[in-house]
Amino acid sequence: MQIIELLTPHYDAAWLPWAVQYFFLVGMATGAAIMAAWGVWSKPDSAVAKALPLAIVLLFVTAATAPVSLLADLHQPARFWHFYAHLTPWSWMSMGAILLPIFVTLSLGLCVAWWFGSKRWMRILAIPLLFSAASIIVYTGSEIAVVRARPLWNNPWVPVNLTLTAWLAAVGASLLLTLWVPAGRDIAVRAWLGKLGLFLSLALLAVAAVWVASGHVMQTPSFLQALELYINYPIWRLSIWLSVLLGGVVLALWLRPGWWLDSRLMMVSLGIAACAAAWGFRWALFMGVQGVPKYGAGLYVYSIPLGGDGLMGIIGVFGLCVAVLTAVLWALEYKERAYNERVLP
Repeated sequence: MQIIELLTPHYDAAWLPWAVQYFFLVGMATGAAIMAAWGVWSKPDSAVAKALPLAIVLLFVTAATAPVSLLADLHQPARFWHFYAHLTPWSWMSMGAILLPIFVTLSLGLCVAWWFGSKRWMRILAIPLLFSAASIIVYTGSEIAVVRARPLWNNPWVPVNLTLTAWLAAVGASLLLTLWVPAGRDIAVRAWLGKLGLFLSLALLAVAAVWVASGHVMQTPSFLQALELYINYPIWRLSIWLSVLLGGVVLALWLRPGWWLDSRLMMVSLGIAACAAAWGFRWALFMGVQGVPKYGAGLYVYSIPLGGDGLMGIIGVFGLCVAVLTAVLWALEYKERAYNERVLP
């Protein structure tokens, strides 16, 4: 009898938790950019236009913090200039080094135009910002979908799911901002966010149904690998059922606006749940899929480090978002107070 021993070498994760943070924030930024551009070109008395301050605040926070996560994920952030010194147009990552600064510049430009109340410049910047947001959606989705070695990445539904979950997170974050931004006190604004969230949740449900149906009929590699992981590994079964449960709760709340429109606790719970669903999807997509061997059996064991490349990095990015948001809210309050002092006798 012969005994064959199989050894699994140690591999460093190609995508660190920084990538989860980056794709989460930049995805929300595209959703906020679309809502902001929509509000700029809407009638002033519409709910979309009234929600513009929420979109602007969210756009500023996410567009300002997303590049920080991206630089940290490069392992050697000081070498980011290599993307420009050795440009490779056939690489989506290289193209992202050009597309992202354009998007961030246009986003911050729109925020500055809104701050100074320049309707003309807001309309001028809104159109190119929409095209720039679309380029970020394409680049981030394609950056993952082109990896042929991993069937769970290499399928056309990944970019679609990334986009829809990011926009859903943008709606959820906007609901949270209604607690502090005066525009959120209008119930019409919150109701409009609820309708938008319902539409995005139903779109995600439809995409999931199409992926399962087409995968079952056509026996696509991504569906077959997902099915294998579900059957053989309890951690994947638990993850999928938790996702279904969280998605069901979010969908049920969207369908029952009376449960949360006038309740701060329920509205906060809904906003956090929508953001958590989007973040959890990215964690499973990046960190979970990297634990699936390209060749061989079993799963790689991944333990999240406690330092900057792990837990502290995740907490640090969210802390940076809170810090930027606090500064923005203080600036808005100061501006409103200064305006009232000038207008009121």
